[in-house]
Amino acid sequence: MPQSRQAADRDPARLFLALCPGEDVQAALAVHSDAWQWNTDAARYAPPDWHITLHFLGSVPRQRLDELRSGLAVPMTPFELRFGQSELWRHGLAVLLPEAVPEGLQRLHGSLAQALQRLGLKTEARPYRPHFTLARHAALAQLPAQPPMFGWHVDGYVLMESTGDASQRYRVLQRYGSVA
Repeated sequence: MPQSRQAADRDPARLFLALCPGEDVQAALAVHSDAWQWNTDAARYAPPDWHITLHFLGSVPRQRLDELRSGLAVPMTPFELRFGQSELWRHGLAVLLPEAVPEGLQRLHGSLAQALQRLGLKTEARPYRPHFTLARHAALAQLPAQPPMFGWHVDGYVLMESTGDASQRYRVLQRYGSVA
């Protein structure tokens, strides 16, 4: 096996598909996040880290990146997400959920699942629950008194890599739709 391929196999990319908000939605999320009463152990996410995962791909050999970039391009119809529901999930996860999952998001999620399967990648079996993760280790946090009320016009998605670096947790590898 050539040395460069061996290096790529030892350093796979940890990938996922996501919806990434622009600065206006990040600002609304920041206002909402600041309204929580966080416990001292809570590990809050920074605005550049906020996203809604569509599909987690896991560790993928880097030599497949070009194939994935093209194979994950699917048609999408823009849609609106309205937010208004904060929750604390198991294991101390503080999240913000949309009021409903619009048909456009359901179609995009399904189309991407089919694309992943064509590429030989597995998809989650459990039901899709789109959400923003605001913090981890937040089991003792207090939800805001007022629910957030803002919307987001979504017209694209991204292929992202988890970097393992706290200063830049995620890196966009490919943009799809009109977010390019």
